[in-house]
Amino acid sequence: MIRKQVFVGSATAMFALAAATTRVTAEELNDYPTSARAEYVFGCMKANGETPRALEQCSCSIDIIATLLPYERYVSAETVLRMAQVPGVLGSQFRSTEQARTAVDELRRAQAEAEVRCF
Repeated sequence: MIRKQVFVGSATAMFALAAATTRVTAEELNDYPTSARAEYVFGCMKANGETPRALEQCSCSIDIIATLLPYERYVSAETVLRMAQVPGVLGSQFRSTEQARTAVDELRRAQAEAEVRCF
């Protein structure tokens, strides 16, 4: 009987921990605003064909990226990519710093994973 009580107590503790972890994960998965997801899907569809299949693949892609990269880091990487296109000294600051390269590399890895899983 003692073993059953220990097992039940352990199982209850593990279930509570799993429930708490699931709640945090669900919140993290939804930290991308709908407008950011829609903007990504529109751009992705433009690049991959405006078909129902592309819609599914592009929606899947941003969902995968959102699970791998917190929204704040996604915004940072997107900002670096946009600012790196600016000519001159301002743009070179976004092309040449280690922090900028790290942000873009992280986004590229997430995009590559999404492409493998969704396309």
